[in-house]
Amino acid sequence: MTRDELLARLAGLRQAQVGQVRVPHKPLLLLWLFGQFAATGSSAASYQQAEEPVSQLINDFGPPVASPSAARQRAAMPFVHLERELWDLRDATGNEIGPDAPERRGWLLERGAVGRLQASLERLLADPGILAAAARLLLDRHFTPVLADPICAAVDLDVAGLDLAGTEKTPRANHPRQRRRGFAEEVLRAYAYQCAMCGYDGALGRHPVGIEAAHVRWHSQRGPDEITNALALCALHHTLFDLGVLGITEERQIRVSSLYVARNEAGRAVDALAGKPLLIPRPRPSVVDVVYISWHHQQVFKGHRAGTESDAAT
Repeated sequence: MTRDELLARLAGLRQAQVGQVRVPHKPLLLLWLFGQFAATGSSAASYQQAEEPVSQLINDFGPPVASPSAARQRAAMPFVHLERELWDLRDATGNEIGPDAPERRGWLLERGAVGRLQASLERLLADPGILAAAARLLLDRHFTPVLADPICAAVDLDVAGLDLAGTEKTPRANHPRQRRRGFAEEVLRAYAYQCAMCGYDGALGRHPVGIEAAHVRWHSQRGPDEITNALALCALHHTLFDLGVLGITEERQIRVSSLYVARNEAGRAVDALAGKPLLIPRPRPSVVDVVYISWHHQQVFKGHRAGTESDAAT
């Protein structure tokens, strides 16, 4: 396998269909395995070892599920179904486990399932620059830029450091869609360089600071570069919006996840946003479209709602 073949296979990961809900399970499993490989030189992991951290990654950076049972074992789906040209999965006796195996934690634990990235893939990833390029491709295709640093921190992967340590030039894989030039400035101007949630409008001299253009439906998930799919948000509320702590209603009021907790007055200021109206952009017809509000509520917001995945049997 060459570097370009590896990136092409990562770009072509098959995505499970769970209604219209995004399923970033395989990319998150791979990023966790990349972190393991960077730290130890081996990607080998038993399902028992991977279940808790990978399920937590999916809970943190994927759509929510209402069932605590499903939330604890979300790693089972990608552990079984990751493409076999990338992944070698065997039971405790060394027999191969195929992709048609049940995605059930009890079944995987009973058989002592152990997976490892294919040897040809590990040989490529031994070059830190290639490992960095592979991680960036997954981050670019399946998430939004605000989440890149938290995901890398969660899997203990220093992409910038890997780039510096690379032994060959490995240019960043192109994002599947380029952002429209001028989009961010249009959004900030429409909201008068203020956070649409809290009104923050800080500037350093004549230059706004800490104000960002946020997609409601993520750019990586085919969200258009249009003001009706955007908000101007301060850096804090942009991060909380992309993590699903904050959402918006069809009446353009702010939601705060019931799962959010804070111990001091500064943290509780987020709770105080609940029910407040968003700042209205200029011109007024540029308000966020309910189609994108619905996408964010279903795919990102971490409020309590009906589950999107069936519970795996224990």
